[in-house]
Amino acid sequence: MQGPLPQVTEHGGGVWSLRVPIPDNPLGHTLVHVLDTDRGPVLVDTGWDDPASWTELTGGLGALGLSVREIHGVVITHHHPDHHGLSGRVREESGAWIAMHAADTAVVRRTREADPGTWLEYLARKLAAAGAPEEHLAPLRAARTSGRMRTLPGLRSALPDREIVPGELLDLAGRRLRAIWTPGHTPGHVCLHLEEEHPSRLPGHGRLFSGDHLLPGISPHIGLYEDPDDAIETDPLGDYLDSLERIGRLGVAEVLPAHQHAFTDSAGRVRELLDHHEDRLTGLLGLLATPLTPWQLAERMEWNRPWEQIPYGSRNIAASEAEAHVRRLVKLGRAEAVPGTDPVQFVAV
Repeated sequence: MQGPLPQVTEHGGGVWSLRVPIPDNPLGHTLVHVLDTDRGPVLVDTGWDDPASWTELTGGLGALGLSVREIHGVVITHHHPDHHGLSGRVREESGAWIAMHAADTAVVRRTREADPGTWLEYLARKLAAAGAPEEHLAPLRAARTSGRMRTLPGLRSALPDREIVPGELLDLAGRRLRAIWTPGHTPGHVCLHLEEEHPSRLPGHGRLFSGDHLLPGISPHIGLYEDPDDAIETDPLGDYLDSLERIGRLGVAEVLPAHQHAFTDSAGRVRELLDHHEDRLTGLLGLLATPLTPWQLAERMEWNRPWEQIPYGSRNIAASEAEAHVRRLVKLGRAEAVPGTDPVQFVAV
């Protein structure tokens, strides 16, 4: 069993990880990676925008004999606040550039520019269409009136100034770091393949900064891509499964994820996750023997605790994940919408 990780871990070959806490979150922390380059240190992700997180980030850098003012660049695996939250402050302190995939940069820009109430209205509309009960929707409308949305994370996230182009090497002096687009967890999630021999000569092709795409003991959340203005119906789970197979074919020697701990046998972990989602889709087909809305499906799915114990915000995430799985089943021709139902119900075919 993996014991507690130290705040700073050396991975060899000019790579370290720093534990940066996520306030009030069971994940506990984000692993921010430090990559030495000929132009100065580069961060892979930065952690949550919180005073305690900033203290841990700067303290971890200090333990390496570095100041945040020396950071040359920041490469973001995806836009979520536990990864991108402190990027703006790092740039303010150091003048570092920030790089992100265009699809996630678009999410950041959209979130910054939209009136906060737009997101509450969109969420309430989506949840209502998914079959959420009125008592669940009422607090969203109350939050819209009170303006509490302005305090939520992500509204002030920094706009990146460089684009991560899939398939290309990043401009890092003295290093070979190639971007691999891995949508699913977010539309612009990227993994970063360090195409250099493993410092311990482990068999395989380099190392992979996997963000949230590939974790040793967690299946990352795959929900809907949130875009109030987008009329295109996406398939995030399909995107994720395709991305997983692409990562599995790399044959990397070691994975350096953004949570938990580094691990080997990436191909084995990919297979476990592919099997997990296939089993889950099969289980959902059993539930859909009777027509259900996505919300009703979420209530019946297996989570890490009974539905009655799942907090309010987590129920929104669960409903989004249920709908992503339903969309996948529909695309595969294994389920379909029941004509004339409102909110729409789905049934196995």
